Amino acid sequence: MAVSFHVRSNSLPSRLHPQAAHINEQLARLRSSEEASTSSSSSICHRLDNIQDLHESLDKLIRLPVPQNALSQEKNKKAVEQLLDGSLRILDLCNISKDALSQMKEGLMEVQSILRRKRGDLSGEVMTYSKESRSLKKSFQKVLKSLKVKHDHECSYISLAVFGEAEAVTIVLFDSLFSYMSGSKTCCKWSVVSELMKKKKVTCEAQENEFTRVDSESQYEQTLKMEDVHILKSCIQDLEDGLESLSKSLIKYRVSILNILGH
Repeated sequence: MAVSFHVRSNSLPSRLHPQAAHINEQLARLRSSEEASTSSSSSICHRLDNIQDLHESLDKLIRLPVPQNALSQEKNKKAVEQLLDGSLRILDLCNISKDALSQMKEGLMEVQSILRRKRGDLSGEVMTYSKESRSLKKSFQKVLKSLKVKHDHECSYISLAVFGEAEAVTIVLFDSLFSYMSGSKTCCKWSVVSELMKKKKVTCEAQENEFTRVDSESQYEQTLKMEDVHILKSCIQDLEDGLESLSKSLIKYRVSILNILGH
């Protein structure tokens, strides 16, 4: 649903507020990228950047007088509280992702150090990394199941629907991210998202990526390549940077929502 904040004057017809129009364009691009993108670290990083930009735009929107006054009405309090809960949920997903990536990177640094020296028994480090990787994958599967829980936003202020849609496309991103890190099959649409995004069928495919390649090679440490370890480490760093930037934008966004509830 499009954002419908309008500016009116006595001499001119109503028109969509520029900030609202910008958010509509961002959501359209995100929906398009979900349908067209392949599962790769570069596409996920690009979508992370776009999601961060989206939340910065939402933050600017709710600071405007018209939406701020509307959202601060008592009848919309429950819906705004749901937005606050949703933003906290996404922030939790950011932290879970960053913690998991940090653990992976730490293990990779140990393996990389021994590979660089080309001496020493690698089996211990590989065994530790493989064990931690399997444990993290199980955690990812639990998170993926929790992402499929549908949440409704009820509000008499119809434009609030766009905030729910923003939350939905963000959850889709994390579904892709956790599926990518765990090497599981992933669809870019399900449940709440299928309703918001017009129910379009997509093909689900699992493919080898930076994470699964090193996991596979680590089963036989003699085949573990320094290049692949370096690529995965670089991939993890890019994802960490994107998640950190998104976290900062989410915190600002949450502060703005809290300010509305405080009025």
